[in-house]
Amino acid sequence: MSITLDSLVLRQGNFRLTADFVIEEGHKIALLGPSGGGKSTLLSAIAGFIKEDQGRIYYNNKDITNLPPADRPITLLFQDHNLFPHLSVEKNIELGIRPNLKLTVEEKSRVKDALARVGLKDHGKKMPSELSGGQQQRVALARALLRDKPVLCLDEPFAALGPALKHEMLDLVAEIVDSTNTTLLMVTHDPDDAKYISDQTVLIADGVARAPVETEVLFADPPEALRRYLGIKKGA
Repeated sequence: MSITLDSLVLRQGNFRLTADFVIEEGHKIALLGPSGGGKSTLLSAIAGFIKEDQGRIYYNNKDITNLPPADRPITLLFQDHNLFPHLSVEKNIELGIRPNLKLTVEEKSRVKDALARVGLKDHGKKMPSELSGGQQQRVALARALLRDKPVLCLDEPFAALGPALKHEMLDLVAEIVDSTNTTLLMVTHDPDDAKYISDQTVLIADGVARAPVETEVLFADPPEALRRYLGIKKGA
């Protein structure tokens, strides 16, 4: 299983981003680079929310370029967790299975299991407003997991959290994707996040998304674009 970005070109106004590489199954991959560099744009294109100008996207050698987001093997969790304030935590998670909320007994059991997995076993009847920011993100993560897709995309969902809570959430994500062999693509502007969770990193800068490189290798000998982003001077 793999995602192939075949000569992909994305344009928004004067902005242009290219990507031409393969993402192999089961990796935890950070999309790292400066603000405005195209990280979220690339993730949204992979998930089907932005249309490419050129090129194709394949999953397991199947062309998914023209498939709508719901039909792609991908779940995208935005920074804004998009919980419905008038629905309980349980109902918000149920939306991940059926938009009409008419779940079978087995599906309701899966919702309870998801709540327990993200540490919210006794919070199902609460409303989103009764939860902390970190707890709301756990609800959004539980809903994303119930979509049961082989690729999980995170668009800086934990950027607003403090360091300790962010690491707690990253640990939870790592545990879940490792146990399910889910491929993780995570947008971040924080090099420490990339080092903390990802085994590979896609550097996005200067209008190019570069092929995944082992995170340790990338930071051990950073290319010029990464050195500029990190503020490392030549010869340092």
